[in-house]
This record gives sequence, C-alpha cells and structure tokens, in this order.
Amino acid sequence: MEKVMEILKELRPDVDFENCTTLIDDGILDSFDIVSLIGELTDAFDVEISFDDIDPENFNSAESIYALIQKLEEE
Repeated sequence: MEKVMEILKELRPDVDFENCTTLIDDGILDSFDIVSLIGELTDAFDVEISFDDIDPENFNSAESIYALIQKLEEE
C-alpha cells in the first residue's frame, strides 16, 4: 500500500492523496496519469494490469488499487 502511495505522489505531487477518496471520479487521474500509473505499477509489482481492470471501483483510492494488485498477484 505504501508503494502505491509513493507512485501516486510521484505522478501527482499537487494532490493530497490522504484526503481524497475518488481518484477517477474526481478527475485526479486523467487518461495520461492512468497510463503512467499502470506502467509504474507494472514495474513496481510485476503484475499485468490491462485497461479492462480500470474502472472507478478499482481505481478510486490507493487502497482499491492495492487490492487490485493483490488480486492480480494471486492469479
């Protein structure tokens, strides 16, 4: 979870991620940020994330992103 937060903060240093809950719905992750985030997460966790995995439920908080990574690691 901490690694996800580090990546998010690197991509968007202007955002206070501790106080936001809906990264996609609030427009914090636009399409460019999402592409960058997928690349960073793939490298950091050695998982394959596809655009099919991206929806507001999976990418609305650092916790949900980490939960998705854990699920993908189990597959």
